[in-house]
Amino acid sequence: MYQKKQRDGAEINAASMADIAFLLLFFFLVATTFPSDRGLTMILPPKQDEPPEKLINERNIFKILVNANGDLLVEEEPMDLRDVRKSVKTFVNNNGADPKSSDSPMDAVVSLKADRGTTYESYVQVLDQVKAAYHELRADDLDWTVDEYLEFNKDNASEEVKGRYKQVLDKYPLRISEADPNKGNDKE
Repeated sequence: MYQKKQRDGAEINAASMADIAFLLLFFFLVATTFPSDRGLTMILPPKQDEPPEKLINERNIFKILVNANGDLLVEEEPMDLRDVRKSVKTFVNNNGADPKSSDSPMDAVVSLKADRGTTYESYVQVLDQVKAAYHELRADDLDWTVDEYLEFNKDNASEEVKGRYKQVLDKYPLRISEADPNKGNDKE
């Protein structure tokens, strides 16, 4: 009888599969762009071997506490986020008039303390209000609008304007202390 010859299945040469996989991997690594992480732009002070021993008078510290729910406690009083900017401006620009506020803008320190559970968004909103208060104080001192202050370009300015700008930065130094959330808690 006539018997059908069984054919072996067609084989695929797998020798070049590794090369193709490598080329695809290389293509996707080269062609893919990875988003860069964006964070807060803050200039940190230079590292010091020994911490400074300068003691700050308690009245020169403006304390802001943000809890995990995003609620604010400013100078041990609940406060709405909208009122933070005005309170910071009043505190910094006190010049010793109120014995419970700062002695001068150069002595004023804003202490920002956030709970471990505080959202990044809440923290940044409070930080933005503090920075906005300083921007407004500086712009007012220069008789500029806040937009003019923020868009100031040193390259196109005269020496006189540059000097006034530097004086205002020195008069209202942005001194923000980011307190450790674990310190000062009664829970242990």
